[in-house]
Amino acid sequence: MDTQTLIKNLHPLEVKVLLSYSDSDELTAERLQKELEYKEGHANQAFSWLSGKGLLELVRKEQHIYFELTDLGRSYAEKGTPEQRIVAFLTESGAHTLPEIAKALQLENKDVGSAFGQLSKDGVAAMNSEKKASVTGAPFPERVTITASLLKKAVQTGILDKTTLSDTESAVIQSLAKKRGAADAPFRLTERETAVYRLSAKAADVAAALRQAGVTGNELGAVTSQMLISGSWKQGTFRGYNISVPPARIIPGRTNPYVSFLESVKDKLCSLGFEEFDGPLVETEFWNSDALFMPQFHAARDIHDAYYVKNPTHAKWIDEPFLSNVAAAHENGGNTGSRGWNYSFDRDFTRRLILRSQGTVLSAHQLATAKIPGKYFGIARCFRYDKVDATHLSDFYQTEGIVLGEEVNLKTLLGFLEMFAVEIAGATDVKYVPGYFPFTEPSIEVHIKHPVLGWFELGGSGIFRPEVTKAMGVNVPVLAWGIGIDRMALMALGLNDLRELFSYDIEQVRLRKAK
Repeated sequence: MDTQTLIKNLHPLEVKVLLSYSDSDELTAERLQKELEYKEGHANQAFSWLSGKGLLELVRKEQHIYFELTDLGRSYAEKGTPEQRIVAFLTESGAHTLPEIAKALQLENKDVGSAFGQLSKDGVAAMNSEKKASVTGAPFPERVTITASLLKKAVQTGILDKTTLSDTESAVIQSLAKKRGAADAPFRLTERETAVYRLSAKAADVAAALRQAGVTGNELGAVTSQMLISGSWKQGTFRGYNISVPPARIIPGRTNPYVSFLESVKDKLCSLGFEEFDGPLVETEFWNSDALFMPQFHAARDIHDAYYVKNPTHAKWIDEPFLSNVAAAHENGGNTGSRGWNYSFDRDFTRRLILRSQGTVLSAHQLATAKIPGKYFGIARCFRYDKVDATHLSDFYQTEGIVLGEEVNLKTLLGFLEMFAVEIAGATDVKYVPGYFPFTEPSIEVHIKHPVLGWFELGGSGIFRPEVTKAMGVNVPVLAWGIGIDRMALMALGLNDLRELFSYDIEQVRLRKAK
């Protein structure tokens, strides 16, 4: 493309960059925002267009690490860290048990336990023979004072640049920060990349031609009503229009292929006589876990790393008689024939609000009103903090179902699992693996083989334990499953990565639909 043609195709955003800088200047989006008053998006557009025309070159990419203050960090800055508050409380009030400290300071038991454990290691606090905590009189370690200083700094700006911190401060803040899921950390670690550009040698000739042609980058691209009213358009210079530019494509609207797949699953199950159920995204710990016989203290909950609701934090009540029945099942087995988990059921904790972490919560709700015999299913959007990769998402869908009846058994369940794996997912290699879930016995995982990703778990299933069904008033066997419908879609749509289901690349989405 010759220089004159190139000039005609330059956008004002590009023109201003070419006229304002030389090939010795290092350019970043931040610099253009400051010196040319560009918005960040405008700066990146200019860089992209100039690079495509061979007028700009990427020099390097610089990595920067920042620590953003979270809401928890702001609370620590205002009230003090749990360690500081515990020491202040014990100094003023004398020895207390950890639950008493948690109640007095309105802190979670786990936060008090963790903070006291660290204070004990540092020799600042100790536990006496009566299981009461007290201070020893030893000074705070340097870590605590540095933490307080970092929180004070961060309150002023909301963010700290790692390059401005000392080695000691960096070490302390690294221990306080999380990269993702930072709701329970005072700082969120953020990595940002800055691209540094420089104008190419060719850009100087183009800039000279722009000056010779009198192009400034301030040319008008449109006439507004205000310009017409004031008459200012008469003094302006207008940009040229390229009438050879092809018009935009007209593309008919189509249903997203993943949405079509979900609808096909619904149609399949409804044709088999299943009734669909649904429920809210925000649930209580009661329905999400307690009603499924997952003990409140047990590590089994770790696989459901839930997102907690900030406001309100708790539901006002749990319906009876379900609350009492489930509490009894946990404490002593109630009327289920079980010995339960043998602990004191926390009726306040059970009202805690969370984002639904598993589809089985819908089944727990449905048990209370289900017909016998009956078949039910739901497609549930679930939320669980997880490392995102080709087979894991933190926001995902499950298809959940239950079948109630005197005659249902393990063989019936295996038949349904085969239907999901073969007829819906389209898998040719399927295997069943013994599993463990607190709410089913026996428990089975179904695995399928993907041509690229290999074997992976499609979902879990089993027969609900009496502690789950009898607490809801059901006295017949209940088959249950929770299948990762996102993973079924991988096979059915011929994909290799779950993230492609929610792709922002509209061309790829259209291509999948065309197939």
